[in-house]
Amino acid sequence: MTRGKFITLEGGEGVGKSTNLVFIKDYLQQHNISVVVTREPGGTVLAEKIRQLMLDNNSEAISETAELLMMFAARAQHIKHVIEPALAQGHWVLCDRFTDATYAYQGGGRNMKVSVIQWLENLVQGTLRPDLTLLLDAPVEVGISRARERGAFDRFESEKVSFFESVRRAYLLQAELSPERIKLIKANQPLLDVQRAITEVLRVLLALNVNYPVSGSLK
Repeated sequence: MTRGKFITLEGGEGVGKSTNLVFIKDYLQQHNISVVVTREPGGTVLAEKIRQLMLDNNSEAISETAELLMMFAARAQHIKHVIEPALAQGHWVLCDRFTDATYAYQGGGRNMKVSVIQWLENLVQGTLRPDLTLLLDAPVEVGISRARERGAFDRFESEKVSFFESVRRAYLLQAELSPERIKLIKANQPLLDVQRAITEVLRVLLALNVNYPVSGSLK
């Protein structure tokens, strides 16, 4: 059985990840791709509990180191119980955020050492890396304005503008370091233009993978 592809969707607050995650899933399914949709932190019962702790505004103050370790603890569960099994069965995995978010939020936003994140990445993931990452990028003020429309902010969304500026810079640095994998999509343009740009990237991936499996059970 052909191993599936691993696609991640990244970006700061309010860049349209949720909307475009649905668009990407539908586009792949229209091309007979069997898709497993998941998210980080989360994806398993334990990882979702960790997510709740990390996003809770009313919990005790979480240290930067604890936050980083919690993120990778959730990721370890996610990889073992969701991502790797799905890929091995030939499904394509579409994940809302992955380790690039750790470099952006914990590395850029929290000033955690990149070398520490890299060490944890290698420990937890081994050789697993996304085949494609779509990075939705928009000016911070645009993203925050959109995020406000969703309702009350969680612990991360409540951070200062300077935090999100650091997150955005870290994301853009990741794109510069891995241009073959990370494709930058300007998210402050009309939605149809955003999705047109996403489609062009996905077409290339589909063209390179002519033996993708016919759709089976979906999550």
